[in-house]
Amino acid sequence: MVLFTTLLGLVVPSASAAGPVTRYEGELEGARYLVLVPENWNGTLVLWSHGMYSLAYPEPDRIALTSQLSTESFLLEQGYALAASQYRAVRGWSIEEALTDQIRLHDWFGRTVGPPRRTIAAGESVGAITATLLAERNPRRFAGLMTFCGNLAGGAAHWNSGLDLGHALNTLLDARLQLVRITDPEANTDRFLNVVQAAIENPESRARLALANALAEIPGWLDPTRPRPPDVSEQVFWQAAWDRFYRVSAFGVDRVALEQRAGGNPSWNAGVDYRRILANAGERPLVERAYAEAGLDLGADLDKLAKAPRISPDPAAAGYLAQFGLPLGRTPFPVLTMHTVADGTAPAAHERAYAERVALVGDRRNLRQLFVNRAGHCVFTGSEEITALRILERRLDDGSWPSADPAALNADAVKLAPEHQTIFDAVRDIRVTTTPAFARHSPPPYPRILPF
Repeated sequence: MVLFTTLLGLVVPSASAAGPVTRYEGELEGARYLVLVPENWNGTLVLWSHGMYSLAYPEPDRIALTSQLSTESFLLEQGYALAASQYRAVRGWSIEEALTDQIRLHDWFGRTVGPPRRTIAAGESVGAITATLLAERNPRRFAGLMTFCGNLAGGAAHWNSGLDLGHALNTLLDARLQLVRITDPEANTDRFLNVVQAAIENPESRARLALANALAEIPGWLDPTRPRPPDVSEQVFWQAAWDRFYRVSAFGVDRVALEQRAGGNPSWNAGVDYRRILANAGERPLVERAYAEAGLDLGADLDKLAKAPRISPDPAAAGYLAQFGLPLGRTPFPVLTMHTVADGTAPAAHERAYAERVALVGDRRNLRQLFVNRAGHCVFTGSEEITALRILERRLDDGSWPSADPAALNADAVKLAPEHQTIFDAVRDIRVTTTPAFARHSPPPYPRILPF
């Protein structure tokens, strides 16, 4: 049964939009949705896919339509229609539901509002995987794809990196964590938090924590308002902060829920060469400095990692995660991605993995990747998000990419209004004013060999 509830076709005034905005809100087959259509609709629909909301926290009330809230009002003012499903399963690894619910909403939009001239699939974090799979599997529906801070190496890559982190903690710091088939997620989470917190207290354990994080490409930088610190202890402190506030999901209820969905354990480290991973890691210099300061033998610890027992996946579960989490790199449409250079949740190395996959099976000419010289997961200004969309729109309109010179992009972004020049500072839990920070960046290889 298809349900339409709450507000359907209610015209509401908007102080920021050029005219009235029609708001559609309700449920489709149990999935809440929100659609905003400005009076001056330009025919373009942006279909937004939200990231993974943790089961450790309540469901969010708000349905996001863009990465940054200020972007929403700007796009409405410019005539864009915005739509998003909250999915039947709001929290957890809900890509399976998302792929159906977003297409159902797109069909509803065409019937109710009218067929869009152009639809752009967009999303952030795990929602970037959703948006990419939507576009890859429905290329006739979508004119373009835009992702922010995406885990584009795929779901297996993301969850395997958590396993690598835990494997190193167990081997080098005697963490005694359950990495798969977790029986007590609350106790396992507490143990992880305690091990990480204790590890930053002395040089020896700090060095081993740096190594564990480097294997998962977790940077020693989290504060978006300051440059990366030069001091080893402070960098490892920030790696630990990434662990405690972001990577903890790999050891608790979200991991348990993933395995329930997949019908088993989809992750593995059997056959993984951790020496090779460290040799290519962006955080390798930090590890080498930390080991030198502690007077430890890095080679000896790598030997321990090599000899430690490994984990193999349940094949059917790994297949589930590939079906609902693996972008293939098909690009029959223009794709624009954007990433901060220091992201400990979805490292920028995801972008390199995705680009390499596009080079294998897609059209590299259809891919444009932007980087922002800032720390944080999805920590963008509205002006950066808007500038990214403008680049994609010019590609769609003209058939060729405009210049992506960082200085020019920053000059364009800074012209936007002050409300679009703020970021959320997770360290201090406030919004702060900043300046656009587009920059050239070459991410390191993703820790695991493609495709996982």
